[in-house]
Amino acid sequence: MTDPVGATAGRIAVGVESTPKRVFASALEWPGLSRAGRDEAAALAALAASGERYAVVAREAGITFAPIGPAGLSVVERLPGTSSTAFGVPAVVFAVDRRPTDAADGERLAALVRAAWTILAQVVAAAPSELRKGPRGGGRDRDAIVAHVVSAEHAYAPQIGLRLRELDLRNGPAVAGARAAIAEVLRRPTDGGPIAGGRWPARYAARRIAWHVLDHAWEIQDRADPG
Repeated sequence: MTDPVGATAGRIAVGVESTPKRVFASALEWPGLSRAGRDEAAALAALAASGERYAVVAREAGITFAPIGPAGLSVVERLPGTSSTAFGVPAVVFAVDRRPTDAADGERLAALVRAAWTILAQVVAAAPSELRKGPRGGGRDRDAIVAHVVSAEHAYAPQIGLRLRELDLRNGPAVAGARAAIAEVLRRPTDGGPIAGGRWPARYAARRIAWHVLDHAWEIQDRADPG
């Protein structure tokens, strides 16, 4: 397995994608740990602040993760963002994302994505069906968020060479089967290029899928709190 970039120095390698409207900072070796801000400093601060939350995900995956402060983040690449970045999605594929993956790399990626799904399920089970609204009265309720996550995974599947049937949130076995298929694709060794039949390399795919799951899991947690 390739050593995580920056791990030997006790630092977390970060890719930054920037637009005038929004900047994303992503921990390139930790699928799902991506945060946004108005500028790079705000995005990096948000990333560091999410470390404790992400440690729960890593623990679920059986992987050691030590949260560190902003000084422990090492920006290894900065690239212009896209319209998707500005909209609110970590959309840029960095050089690190194009490194080959061996069997151990693939198992690590899949384990962290599976852990993100587990955390989402735990959060959903503990949350009320109606969530606190935003300052302007907006925001989906719990079940609508879960349906949105499942729908997004159906849309992501072709990017990794999968063609899935439309998923019905009420069909738990079908959703679990689709997620198992996604994890299986991520487990396979790759040459670092786009996954066969798709457009995303495995490392980026894991980052993008896990980010979307955790972003909404943490949203539910925050909006379930009446404070």
